[in-house]
Amino acid sequence: MADFGGDDVESFRAEARAWLEANFPEALKNDTAAQLAQAMGGRPSADAALWTERMGEKGWGTPTWPATYGGGGLSRPQARVLAEEMTAIGARNPIGGMGVMMFGPTLLEVGTEEQKQRHIPPIVRGRLRWCQGYSEPGAGSDLASLQTRCEDKGDHWLINGQKIWTSGADLADWCFCLVRTDTSTKHAGISFVLIDMRTPGVEAHPIRLINGASPFCETFFTDVKVPKENLMGPLNGGWTIAKRLLQFERENISASLGAGGSPAMGQTGRVDALARERLGHDDGGRLADADMRRRLADHLIDARAFQMTTRRAALEASHNQGPSAATSIMKYAGAKIAQDRTELAVEAMGGAGLGWEGEGFAPGDLTVTRAWLRAKANSIEGGTSEVNLNVVSKRVLGLPDPK
Repeated sequence: MADFGGDDVESFRAEARAWLEANFPEALKNDTAAQLAQAMGGRPSADAALWTERMGEKGWGTPTWPATYGGGGLSRPQARVLAEEMTAIGARNPIGGMGVMMFGPTLLEVGTEEQKQRHIPPIVRGRLRWCQGYSEPGAGSDLASLQTRCEDKGDHWLINGQKIWTSGADLADWCFCLVRTDTSTKHAGISFVLIDMRTPGVEAHPIRLINGASPFCETFFTDVKVPKENLMGPLNGGWTIAKRLLQFERENISASLGAGGSPAMGQTGRVDALARERLGHDDGGRLADADMRRRLADHLIDARAFQMTTRRAALEASHNQGPSAATSIMKYAGAKIAQDRTELAVEAMGGAGLGWEGEGFAPGDLTVTRAWLRAKANSIEGGTSEVNLNVVSKRVLGLPDPK
């Protein structure tokens, strides 16, 4: 669909506003906890489930995806208007997860028509969860050294191996997975397959993290039979697909981090409010702690610049072929800003920031502390900061490999 502007966009604004007023459940307005329940793996309320159903049927959970597969078919300017109108009434997009932010865009580019028709509509409607089978115990930053074997058995593939840090694998319906189909070569021996998590031989075991949550899993594949049609892209061509998917992942992680990231922390502005609440003001109405005031101002400037740059990058991507290697710059910067945000918040809370559990600590204080611990992973997930700097060095700046 063409990029509409001017009167066309404002006409769509009226349409979006009217539809949201008629379909967004009143009980969910500004109720972030209720709207996040499904995304976080909990059981959604009746209103949250209804909101997901309505957005899925409309296709506006994936606003710019082709209407052919159930997406919204909107232009990027229209999608921005939709997001603005949703924000205005306190609505959150209930359709998300790895199917939307990573797998779906990649499938739309490289999948067969049969694969698109089968997998895109359920993603659009929020009916299936996807997880990512990339990292292994011996293949983290050096992902291409993965050893999960995929053997051709004539009428099916047979997969054996283990993945680690598989986000949401215990809740997922499907997994997009990198497997080794040729042991004689490294990068050129990897293929990209789709695995139904209900297949016999698939096991997912949650890993408990330092912040008390278990969003990641160890995933085991023991003689797992996968239909031949579940190979995505060419045999031994999975590494190219994997890199493209990572660009979509980094783009979406960057957008999330820049907007305030953690549901526990809310938007960036809340750090300022939290500091004012806990540290007080001087006679001039400024934050009383001068050093904190300086560092908080630096952070807010960086965060705002990052948000503006992220928006500009999204606009540029709409006129090119989607995200580029530059997403590694954004992912690196976004991780640093998100970690700074949570560290400032915990520092501003003083002794309350030491809480883990038990009496004497408000639930909100404990949530912020756990968000700070969770933010430690921001520089690891989606490619470590070190890996992203290497990508920037080689593919953005064109620097040679070190001798």
